[in-house]
Amino acid sequence: MSERSVVIVGGGLVGSLAACYFAKRGWKVDLYEKRPDIRLPENNNLVEHRSINLAISERGFSALRRLDPKLESYVKSLVIPMHGRMIHALNGKQTSQAYDEVSKQHINSVGRSTLINVLLDTASNYDLVTLHFNYNFVQADLDSGRVVVRDNDGQNKEVTCDLVVGADGAYSKVRQRMMGKVMMNYSQTYIEHGYCEFSMPPTDSGDYAIDPNHLHIWPRGSFMLIALPNLDKSFTCTLFMPWKQFDQIKSSKDVVAFFSKYFPDALQLMGPDNVCAEYTANPKGFLMYIKCTPHTYKGRTVILGDSAHAMVPFYGQGMNCGFEDVETLDSIMLSILQESGNESERTSELSDDQLVRALDEYSAVRSADSGAIVDLALDNYVEMRAKVVDYAYLFRKRLEAMLHRIFPRHVIPLYTMVSFTSIPYSAVVRQWNRQTVWLRWSIWAIYVAAAIGVGAMSARILGLRAAPLAEIARMLSHRK
Repeated sequence: MSERSVVIVGGGLVGSLAACYFAKRGWKVDLYEKRPDIRLPENNNLVEHRSINLAISERGFSALRRLDPKLESYVKSLVIPMHGRMIHALNGKQTSQAYDEVSKQHINSVGRSTLINVLLDTASNYDLVTLHFNYNFVQADLDSGRVVVRDNDGQNKEVTCDLVVGADGAYSKVRQRMMGKVMMNYSQTYIEHGYCEFSMPPTDSGDYAIDPNHLHIWPRGSFMLIALPNLDKSFTCTLFMPWKQFDQIKSSKDVVAFFSKYFPDALQLMGPDNVCAEYTANPKGFLMYIKCTPHTYKGRTVILGDSAHAMVPFYGQGMNCGFEDVETLDSIMLSILQESGNESERTSELSDDQLVRALDEYSAVRSADSGAIVDLALDNYVEMRAKVVDYAYLFRKRLEAMLHRIFPRHVIPLYTMVSFTSIPYSAVVRQWNRQTVWLRWSIWAIYVAAAIGVGAMSARILGLRAAPLAEIARMLSHRK
């Protein structure tokens, strides 16, 4: 028998994973999703062009592994490894930049709809889970656990539960209800850039048009084009650009002229007619980020994923962070249950006081970590669109890789900490700042040595030509 019940609002990636976790721990789960069931053939195109392709890495896999190692293995069979960034220069030259030069770890491209289908199927396999599609959240009394939802026919349905989980995205209605109950610090910021998606079809021979094991970037300073591989041998391409530049493109002629000037190789691979058609038909999406705290209300409500910390997509951590939310909440709840001497793994057996304690602890931990990754994601946009071709950035990247080989526990590249470990995001920022301080001294030591004839050898070891001191100093003046 189930001791507790939970209503999850939002049946996307995070909501469906949360449903699986709660059911595994003995909770009766009702998940309400406003869209139709995308697993049905008539609905399977509803997520296309809605948002950017996904890149799953260690934090996401860790959450799947904790739920079920077989699920992690299955998802890994559906992904395409991306070992690094492939930088496309204006003249067509391509340069590979490995994500992890030491351990050769990689991130993975996966289709959003593919992963949602897997998680919904997994949730459906739990007897304690009931999925409800075409239901909009209307209101909730968070103190009593009374939730009102409405179907497409306009009929209201009232349900009562012990816990309400908001996984309903950046414009979360559950979060709005929480804001009426707690003193929530909340900020929502739109950046001055938007995005538009395109597709790069397979070649005439049915193969990938470009290397499928890289995330491709066409960096152009204030804007960029990226491409991620799909299992059908196509690529999903996304143009990120200031709105003022989008506004200057008014006709198909303008589209072709723009791509011919800045992305000539991509234009040929995508096809001018296809680029024009998709630029006209596909929506131009906004980019924004959200920070808020707390993430919980008493022992009655918790918000997860974008509902608590929407971020720009430039670190590929939105989904990974949301999955880590679910894993962290489960870990804290289970730990508090077992601290009391209860050896069960059914967190549905938590007392009311224990549930309050678990949610309070979760909010304290994740508020700090989610704020850190929101900032890191914003910083990484500048890196992707401009710094990847900057000498100072490349110098530090090479130096860190060399030092990481020598001092693997003390010098860890930022990208490695974020994507290939489960180090809390807030701890990642602290570690990165400490490294920056003494890397600055290392840089100066190398170039002081250069003055007495030793620096040339150091430069050769790093595989880079000599650079002005002023440029290196500028590089290290920015601290994450």
